[in-house]
Parts: sequence; structure tokens; C-alpha cells
Amino acid sequence: MGKWTAADMPDLGGKVAVVTGANSGLGYYTARDLAAHGAHVVLACRGREKTEAAMQALKAEVPDAHLEFMLLDLADLDSVAAFASAFKARHPKLDILHNNAGVMALPQMRTKQGFDMQIGTNHLGHFALTGQLLDVLLAAPRGRVVSTASMAHTWTRGMDLDDLNWERKPYRKWDAYGKSKLANLLFAYELQRRLDQRGASLISVVAHPGYAATNLQGAGAKIENSVIGGAIMKIGNALFGQPAAMGALPQLYAATMPDVRGGEYFGPDRLGGSRGYPTRTRSNAASRDEAVAARLWALSEQLTGVRFLSA
Repeated sequence: MGKWTAADMPDLGGKVAVVTGANSGLGYYTARDLAAHGAHVVLACRGREKTEAAMQALKAEVPDAHLEFMLLDLADLDSVAAFASAFKARHPKLDILHNNAGVMALPQMRTKQGFDMQIGTNHLGHFALTGQLLDVLLAAPRGRVVSTASMAHTWTRGMDLDDLNWERKPYRKWDAYGKSKLANLLFAYELQRRLDQRGASLISVVAHPGYAATNLQGAGAKIENSVIGGAIMKIGNALFGQPAAMGALPQLYAATMPDVRGGEYFGPDRLGGSRGYPTRTRSNAASRDEAVAARLWALSEQLTGVRFLSA
């Protein structure tokens, strides 16, 4: 696909997109470029003040942008349900759902419903959101669900479905992050299999940003008040990270290009996938384990109370 950039995106006039975590990092640039090509973009975020500031910045870059803020806290299933209900009251269809928001390497914390914060936000919140928006996604002609994964899915030995929420084993924040991103891939591929079984035009695709310099890396250190940890993350971003606008390109390709097929995975094309322009790539064997994916789906339904596309 060569050196594909956002300038190569097709016209998105008439399309509606939801981007979770759209007020900073990858989400900000994803929202910007979708809006620049004509989409109506819903910024689904948990902080009004920060999101309104982001919308002002987006309007400065894209004066004719069609933007809408809607409150969404993925760490609270009540908020997820309220968002889905409010969205469907305003919009009869959803063309693009960007499951983009995430947390990384936090100290052990719990969501409102008591889930581990990383698996709860990165996977369970997006699982519930997708399920509750499925009807409007299916109402769009060839809609897309784009999940943001990470190279970190290779940092863990696999899912521990008997202790998904780190209630028994010693908590390891980086392993917890890796498992949450592995869950993103397992979910995205299983979603596509279930859509295929029903002959749906909606497709599920995945993308990762490589090593993109965002504020995600330093969030855990900030919570822990670790000056050293924050400094290390800043140095790593400066030395090895690519700009967030570049990191957003794989998920923009996945969301908009006509040659994309369900179940595909996109990432940067250089330095082992850590930086560069979008290309098709392949995730590890653990992410493609259909038996584990089916078990994770069933467990996610049980934990969230959201059931859809049941096998």
C-alpha cells in the first residue's frame, strides 16, 4: 500500500463515526482526519472540559468539522449503557466505531463494577459498547468496528480466563496490559467470525500504532507519583516513539479504505512494526486461538451482562 497517509482517505460525507478516547493521542488524530474527510465524529470521552478543549483545537485545524461530544466512561458499565442509549436516540446508524481508548500499565485499580482497570477499560468496556451499538452498526451499509490493539499482546503468555480480573494471582501491571491487548485481538477476530456466520455486511478489523508517543505511556507513573518512571517514559517517547498522527494511520486505513476485509490486522511497516506507514500484518498464535476467543466472549457476556451474536 506504499506510503499511505490520511490524505489518501476517501470522502466520508454522510458517515457517522464514534471514537472512544478522542480527546488526546491516537484518538485525537483519528477524529481529526475522519472529520477532515467529511464524517460526523462523536468524541466519546469521560472528561467534558478536556474534550471541549480538544474540540476547539480540532475546529482550528478543520474549520468545517462536524463534531459532537458524548460522555462515556468505559470503566463504568452504567456509563456505557447510557452512552449507547443516548447515541441511538440521536443517530439511526453508525458507520465506524473506533474502540480506541485505553489505559496502560496502571497500578492495581478497579472499575466501578469491580473489574481490573486494564481489562475492564480496554476490553470489557469496549465489548459492552460494541454489543449495545450493534443494531445501529448493522443499520449502516458495510459498517466497521475498528479495535486498537498493541504489540504488547506478545508480552504475555496468554489469557488467564480463570482469573481475568487479577483477584487471586499477584498483580503485574505490564502483564495485565499485555493480556488486555491480547483480549482486544481475540474479541475482534471472534466478532468477525460471528458476523460471517450471519452473513452481515458489518466487518471487524484491528490496528496497532507501533510505538506512538502519546500520554498513555506516562499515565501509570503519574498515578504512582513516580518521577523516575515518568522520566523514563518521556525519554522513551522522545528516542523511539513516532508521532501520534503517524500512529493513527493504521486504524484510519482500517476504518476507511475500500480494500479492507473483515478480520485483517494493520500496523506500521518498519522496525518490527514499531513505526512507519500502514501495512497488513499478523498477530501471534495466541490471538488466533478460536477456542480461547469463544471462552473469552462467553465470560465477557457473563461479566458485563451484554449478550449479542450468541453462538
